[in-house]
Amino acid sequence: MLNRLQSSISSLLDARIKGHSLPAGLYTREDVFHADLDVFFANQWIYVGLECDVPEAGDAVVIDVGTTSLILLRDDDDEIRVVRNVCRHRGARLLDAGPTVVSKLVCSYHQWTYELSGELSYAPHMGKDFDKSCRSLKAVNFKSIGGLIYVCLAENAPPDIERLKEIMEERLAPYDIRNAKVAHQVDVIEKGNWKLTIENNRECYHCSANHPELCVSFVDLDFGYDPESLSPEDRDEAEAHVAMYSERIKSWEADGFPSSAIEQVKNCNTNFRTQRLIIAGAGESQTEDATAASSRFLGQVTRSDLGDIHLWGHNSWNHFMGDHAVTAIVIPLSADATLVRTKWLVHKDAVEGVDYDLGKLTHVWVETTNQDAELVARAHAGVQDSAYEPGVYSKFSEGALDDFASWYVDRMRAHGY
Repeated sequence: MLNRLQSSISSLLDARIKGHSLPAGLYTREDVFHADLDVFFANQWIYVGLECDVPEAGDAVVIDVGTTSLILLRDDDDEIRVVRNVCRHRGARLLDAGPTVVSKLVCSYHQWTYELSGELSYAPHMGKDFDKSCRSLKAVNFKSIGGLIYVCLAENAPPDIERLKEIMEERLAPYDIRNAKVAHQVDVIEKGNWKLTIENNRECYHCSANHPELCVSFVDLDFGYDPESLSPEDRDEAEAHVAMYSERIKSWEADGFPSSAIEQVKNCNTNFRTQRLIIAGAGESQTEDATAASSRFLGQVTRSDLGDIHLWGHNSWNHFMGDHAVTAIVIPLSADATLVRTKWLVHKDAVEGVDYDLGKLTHVWVETTNQDAELVARAHAGVQDSAYEPGVYSKFSEGALDDFASWYVDRMRAHGY
């Protein structure tokens, strides 16, 4: 049966035409969904949370990915740990989904008790000869990259995560995300396949028509444009924008702030792209008037003109600005449902109502995420229609989608599909 399923998925992969979106079945079929969970969420590095999700010893948060449940916690020695949310007795879940505070991890079923280090400390009625030392909670491969927690469930985790770590540790250092504070979190369930969610995020072809709030501070030309489609005036503006970017990046980097575009999107396991983007308008932050939402800057940042450090991966996107950061995690729920978990970060000592207004802080990305959810639902409804056939990507605005689709097929192939 497995071989037949693999063969069936393989035929869909064979049908993918470069420069075009994926065949419908790669978005809609349940067997593909389960293959995706295996290939992209069990055998690749995925972003799941933040060090500042668990700021104090005993803080813990549960993250569920498919049938896998993880506990991100801070132990008594102030160290971050990630362990499987599975009791070593008979497999019961230790903690429910979401955040909590614990002194020990106690299984409510039979009271097996674990230290925050994961060691089994109490297992009643198991006899004198029972060896607790080999029943610790199962640890998970993880890396903290500038305060962002990436995990890999595979025993042999892809080593090319090190390039992401090397680049982003330097870029995120001034923002001190490890010691930031989560000011707000919103979970939105999009009615579409996770790949449609990622594709939607990787282009701004749709931005000017669908994201009026974001476009106050976001420059959609950053994501490409057809020069021939622009009026002479708009073409001059676009050329001036490109020239300004060159000068701004040169200036930022001369001041010690790495800014140039770096990507690892082909012939790799760990897929990412990062760049310091110019913020439009007032130039300070992604808010409804492009001015800072918080008067207290992140970390050691002292300037409001450092733009937006953009970072995307295959299950995330992030924006780091002087006053705050926005970080989004993508978790597939089914072939036609995807969780988008968005968090807004501020300085750890920033006070709501004093240093920042929560409405101003969150407005742009609350609206943008809701707008994107509607677009993804429309796209998923369309790919289920018998009239759907893979559409051609814009070579000016959707090159990143072509790269993603090609990477997706390559990774599926590498795992035997």
